[in-house]
Formats: sequence, structure tokens, C-alpha cells
Amino acid sequence: MNTRERFFATIARKQVDRPAFWLGMPTDEALPILYDYFGVTNYTDLKLKIDDDIWTVEMPYHSPYSDAIYSAFDFAKKDAVIQERTLTAPGFFEHYEEPEAVDLFDWPDPERYISTEECKRVVNQAPEGYPVMAVIWSAHFQDACAAFGMEDALVKMKTCPELFDAVIDRITDFYLKANRIFFEAVKGRLDAVLIGNDFGTQTGLILSPEDLRRFVFKGTRKIIEQAKEYGLTVIHHSCGAISEVIDDLIDCGADVIHPIQAMAKGMEPQSLKLGFGDRVSFCGGVDAQHLLVNGSAEEIAQKVRELCRIFPTGLIVSPSHEAILPDVPPENIEAIRRAVNNR
Repeated sequence: MNTRERFFATIARKQVDRPAFWLGMPTDEALPILYDYFGVTNYTDLKLKIDDDIWTVEMPYHSPYSDAIYSAFDFAKKDAVIQERTLTAPGFFEHYEEPEAVDLFDWPDPERYISTEECKRVVNQAPEGYPVMAVIWSAHFQDACAAFGMEDALVKMKTCPELFDAVIDRITDFYLKANRIFFEAVKGRLDAVLIGNDFGTQTGLILSPEDLRRFVFKGTRKIIEQAKEYGLTVIHHSCGAISEVIDDLIDCGADVIHPIQAMAKGMEPQSLKLGFGDRVSFCGGVDAQHLLVNGSAEEIAQKVRELCRIFPTGLIVSPSHEAILPDVPPENIEAIRRAVNNR
């Protein structure tokens, strides 16, 4: 099997020659460490060297405020002291209550900040044979939290639900427009998208399943349905203990659930396989909170072999966080690669 065949067979839960593997997205600080260990000088050669099965790209986005689609909105109050993007800082809508306030914010137009030629260029850089996955996030819930400040957002869901609806719907509309520009530009060259919001903590959901269904999943469904219009596989990301709403994500149309946060309550691979394994596939499972950072190569290999016993297919083996940080020893990435290849 080549990487495309293995990727699609895994997602369809069909027999594979070996488990599919995705490294995730190393940070700029982690890449030199990986390059040095694996004896390569660029990202393409790294992917080839470790038998990675997915080529990832990010949607190009360049505005006066941001060079990343996932931070397109300047919601933070101007008098707030913020070192980096956060959902908890006081947001623009913090003291508003009426839904008409949604029009007071200067909403960006993605058409002004997305170059179709750059979209084509980043996708066309993918080597032949790779499935291409665009990391587009479309994190409408997290952005809505940032629009108020997270604590205030969760309160406004109860006290001013029409305002919260108006804000999250406007954010959703932004992503639907941005994604359509991207999908049209790269039509026929893209295979999958990674979208998502973080709904979970280590022990449970951030808010109730009922509130997620009332306020959030309507937007999730629209974003997934749009991707499906273009024939794309949808991988839905959420960190944390989200087993209570995996059925909802399946109902919204997600093909794959990412990243199986291994140490979160209710996210044990065996229970996920038994509860959902005939209806959805998974990506992740190799604990990035403790095991990848502090574990030995043999401990990591044992975990990968365990995952592969539970999921002979239907699981893309990957760290339980998409970002590979510089505190992950490259020997442990090699241990995943060798175990996936049964070496």
C-alpha cells in the first residue's frame, strides 16, 4: 500500500498492510532537533524518513492583524495586557447583552486576506502519493469564547443566549466563507481537513452536552457538511474527555476523531473501540502529556503495539496532541515509527 491507500483504508476501517502513522505538526523549536536526529535537512525528507502517511498544509491567511486563520479575530480588549493568544482575556463583547451588538465589531472579510494562488501553491507542494490534509481548524466555539472572555462567554450562554448565538453564528459564517475560497482554489488536490474545538478537560467536558448541542454543534454540522460537499474526509479535533459527545460528532458527519487524549477520563482506547469503533475512526492515542516526554523507547513501543492490537485498522497512530514540542526526545518518535512498522 502507498500512503494514500493506507490512509483511506484506515479511515474506512478496512484491512491495512501496517497501521497508518501521522507525526503531527512539530513546532519551529522542535524541527531542528528532529532534523538532526534523523539526518535530514528539510520537512519533506523528515516525513519520508519516518514513514509518515499524511501531508499537512495550513490554509494561507494574511491580514494586518494575523498571519494565521486560527487567530483571525482581534477580540481582545485594547487595555488588556496579553503576551499571546488566549481565550480567557476580556473580549470585545464582554459588557454587551443585546444581539444587535454583533454589528459593532469590525468583522474581517476572508476574501481580502486569502490568496487563491498561495492556496494552490501550498497544496501543490505535496509529494506525489501523499493524502493531503488541510489544517483549517474553523474553531467557532473557541473564537466565541475569546469574543467575550471565556468565563463571560459561558455565563452569556445562559443570561444572553441570543447574543451568544449571534456572535458564534457570525464566526461560523466567516469560516464557511474562508473555507469555500480555499476549497474552490484547491479543488481536486485536497483529500481531508482537520477542524475542531477543544470541548474537554482532563476529567470531563467544559460545558454540558446539552449546551454543546444547543449552541455549538449547529455550526460544527455546517462546517462539516460544507467540507463533504467537496468530497473531503473530515477529522474532528478536540482535546480532553469528550466521550459523552462522540456520538454527536459522528452525527455531525465527522469521519475521524482526533487525538484520543490518552490520560483523559473515558478516553481509554478499548472503550472507544467498543463504543464507537464500528461508526468512526480515530487518530492519536500515544500519550503526549507524559509518555512521549518521559517514557522510554520500549514503553512507547509497547503502547503502540497495544493500540494496534485494539485497532488493527480504524486508528491513525499519532501523538495525543498535534503539536510536537521540543521536550519530546526524537528517540521516542523513532520508537513509534519502528513499532508501526513492526520492527
